[in-house]
Amino acid sequence: MSTAPRVDYQTHPSQYKHWKLSFDGAIATLTADFDENGGLAPGYKLKLNSYDLGVDIELNDAINRIRFEHPEVRTVVVTSAKEKVFCSGANIFMLGVSSHGWKVNFCKFTNETRNGLEDSSKHSGLKFLAAVNGACAGGGYELALACDEIILVDDRSSAVSLPEVPLLGVLPGTGGLTRVTDKRHVRHDLADIFCTTTEGVRGQKAKDWRLVDDIAKPAVFAQKVRERAEQLAAQSDRPADGRGVALVALQRRVEADALHYDHVSVTIDRAKRTATFVVKAPTGAQPADLAGIEAAGAAWYPLALARQLEDAILSMRTNELDIGTWLITTQGDAAAVLAMDAVLSAHASHWLVRETIGLLRRTFSRLDVSSRSLFALIEPGSCFAGSFLELALACDRSYHLALPDDEDQAPKITVGEANFGLYPMVTGQSRLGRRFYDEAAPMEAVRAAAGRALDADAAFALGLVTSNPDDIDWADEVRIAIEERVAMSPDALTGMEANLRFNGPENMFTRIFGRLTAWQNWIFQRPNAVGEYGALKVYGKGNKAAFDWNRV
Repeated sequence: MSTAPRVDYQTHPSQYKHWKLSFDGAIATLTADFDENGGLAPGYKLKLNSYDLGVDIELNDAINRIRFEHPEVRTVVVTSAKEKVFCSGANIFMLGVSSHGWKVNFCKFTNETRNGLEDSSKHSGLKFLAAVNGACAGGGYELALACDEIILVDDRSSAVSLPEVPLLGVLPGTGGLTRVTDKRHVRHDLADIFCTTTEGVRGQKAKDWRLVDDIAKPAVFAQKVRERAEQLAAQSDRPADGRGVALVALQRRVEADALHYDHVSVTIDRAKRTATFVVKAPTGAQPADLAGIEAAGAAWYPLALARQLEDAILSMRTNELDIGTWLITTQGDAAAVLAMDAVLSAHASHWLVRETIGLLRRTFSRLDVSSRSLFALIEPGSCFAGSFLELALACDRSYHLALPDDEDQAPKITVGEANFGLYPMVTGQSRLGRRFYDEAAPMEAVRAAAGRALDADAAFALGLVTSNPDDIDWADEVRIAIEERVAMSPDALTGMEANLRFNGPENMFTRIFGRLTAWQNWIFQRPNAVGEYGALKVYGKGNKAAFDWNRV
């Protein structure tokens, strides 16, 4: 078990230490005012609006509350309450005292939160405007980069910068390098200067280099921000008269070796270093019309499921570093899952349904980038159908128990319309498309079988499962596969899995995660960064970093 403090990803605006959230019609303002004494762990102070994981947990919560509780909001302005400081990035002293695993999980969650801004802009019409009213460095600029647009105050001192290479011996790894090139199309030689200059770029030059979209003198800065926020809001179709849904606290029971929610449970076998996720289908009558969905609010099954599964994934990812293999199972009536999918499809244009689909999409994507081996076990009583089949398609392998045709308990899977693009991966592909490289013949065969309950042999013939052992071989084959997996190097598995899971087209998001995994992950462990006299270790101590000048 990890010795780091247990992290809770649930919070509420009344508990925020670092962000202030305000609303004015179609515009919400998210103001950074980080409590320097409010760090998640001892040993550092969050000076100059520098952040740690606790700050990003609040940011993620705030964005979700805007998504669900305030449908009238069309533009979110991100700014600062600190004089002359927007955000100075990740807290360097926190990074210096953290384990490598902590840093990686911190960067991954930070990536997902920032990617989520762009996901909401693309899919939900929620626009983001960074009102940079002070120094904006490192991860602070990466947050601004994740917004649709950036306005920088032109006060002769405020600048944007990515100083990680010259100051810390590491990379701007939570999307900085990638968004500068792929999103803002900054010329590569200018980006080279920008990323090796500690003081950053300010004023007109920042605009000319495409590092920001606009600049404004202090006297007119607030007015320009408001005008542009209103213009962005005019592009959105989020409803002015929508009734928000309060994201009430999740009901969960945390035990030493288990997590329990209404629709999800996780049990840990520490001796085997595995965790079994059980995702449960809806039961009882479910609302089929918008009035019923709105009345159910946060208790509406798809929304509740998404929140619970997301919390379970995040908790296991951060708090259980030694549990490297997750066994994904489902339980319940496949017909109920397909009925849920039909409701989601029928009302997909309604803001609340759209946001719920978005949360499910982002939650499934958290599985894709979790550094864990994922095996789906399709057993009697399971319901891998439609949206739930995405869980199996996200796995590295799937094992489907084959039973005689006349046996009522024979488990089946069902491909639904949801599997053909409702929950695209960050590559833009469906998981079926990823599985079959979007080749016409296998995709057409699967399409022809959609809607039919497929037993193990039929699913195997279509290439939808990895193996279809019968009841004689099942226990041994699954046991041996899991034992072999658990015995392998976690480092090698993490690299292999990430490469195989993202075999489709590259885009900005895959490059962000790929560069974090391959480049930053490596650089963060080199002595030049974290050795006794590495740049990250000596920062702020008055000592000069000692570099090994060998190019590797």
